[in-house]
Amino acid sequence: MKAFGRCVFLLLMALTISVSTAFAQANQWRAIHKVKKKDTIYGIANTYSISIPELMDANPDMKKEGYMLKKGDYVFIPFEKPKELTSAQNAGTTNLVPSRSDVRQRTIRVGVMLPLHNVDGDGRRMVEYYRGILMACDSLKLQGISVDIHAWNVGIDADIRQTLLEKGASECDIIFGPLYTKQVKTLAEFCKIYQIKMVIPFSINGDDVAYYPTIFQVYQSPTAQNEASLKAFMERFPGYHPVIIDCNDSTSTKGLFTLGLRQRLDAKGVKYNITNLNVSDETFAKAFSRKEPNVVILNTGRSPELNSVFARLNTMKATNPNVIISLYGYTEWLMYTKVYTELFHKYDTYIPTTSYYNAHSKSVQSLEQNFHRWFKTDMQLAIPRFAITGYDHAQFFLRGMHQHGASFKGTKGESTYIPLQTPLKFKPVGDVGGGMQNSVFMLIHYKPNLSIEAVNY
Repeated sequence: MKAFGRCVFLLLMALTISVSTAFAQANQWRAIHKVKKKDTIYGIANTYSISIPELMDANPDMKKEGYMLKKGDYVFIPFEKPKELTSAQNAGTTNLVPSRSDVRQRTIRVGVMLPLHNVDGDGRRMVEYYRGILMACDSLKLQGISVDIHAWNVGIDADIRQTLLEKGASECDIIFGPLYTKQVKTLAEFCKIYQIKMVIPFSINGDDVAYYPTIFQVYQSPTAQNEASLKAFMERFPGYHPVIIDCNDSTSTKGLFTLGLRQRLDAKGVKYNITNLNVSDETFAKAFSRKEPNVVILNTGRSPELNSVFARLNTMKATNPNVIISLYGYTEWLMYTKVYTELFHKYDTYIPTTSYYNAHSKSVQSLEQNFHRWFKTDMQLAIPRFAITGYDHAQFFLRGMHQHGASFKGTKGESTYIPLQTPLKFKPVGDVGGGMQNSVFMLIHYKPNLSIEAVNY
């Protein structure tokens, strides 16, 4: 019996120690949160009014690369740290310091979260984009707009959550980035919590812009651009006779456009002809109207086929000088302007695009010269120029925020900035909880009188 009593005593002691330990641990935390399906680190922090670093300090596993919240997990919620009081509060008033003062009355805090390195093409392009932002900030300071800029190198393999823990990240008013799709949702959650405008400047996948109100997505999908191009064609060429030329390019993806165009033309009852690049000169010429102006469409955007089409058109015009021809092209053709500018003008060419690099613009030339002076190198030969894109983006957003404050949405008429290359005009996406997406579309028209105009839609 003594042995049995001793065992019971030891068991009770062990249970007491276990309960005491659990009680002591429970007192370290304000709550223990059970993770639900759609929970995020940033959403949990916001729910309990604590900072993300505080939540991660309480749950060290969150700092490990690759960590993912899972339904059913338990997250420790630390006690909220005492808030610092202003001198007015210390004097006995109860007015709280606002989380963000009016950006129109102070320095605009800018963050750049992109791959800023010299390891690969992505890094070099983003470095040039960032340099354009720096030049814009310098220009804005001369106009009395104060800017404080912080940049983080966020490469393709970077865990952007670690970047968001760094000093200054949560204090940004606007962040340009990221470049990679897998980093979008994390940054979007962060920007939603801290009410930071998030500008996604280049191509990504996914529809996060429809769910996060702070996202400004510059990139438009190929489907959206194709639809805009089809609409512009139908509006621009009533009374024209369309001629679709099959260029025998098995690698082309432009069938999406020509198929959509044929469907629209059929629906409108517009007659058109289809011809082939390899037919005889006589058969080729028969596809063109002598009574109506013709508009030519290729089913490829490649330069070799375009060159062959120009040769066929020149031959036909030599024997049929009264045939009127316009040409409707693709954005890629802007890369060929050095070679084909004269022919673009000759054949009254329209090129659909969302931006236009005009090498003859004095403002563009001035920026290029300043870029060379600042960085001892020239801009990369890309269409559009990355540095000018960064310059235009920064000018557009920072001017808008300086004028309209946090309410700036980038909609039509909100900005008076005249872009050098990359116009922006945003429209809301999705329901009330969605962000903004760029809706700019234009046709660059090479007129026969050798002038160039941008037709905006």
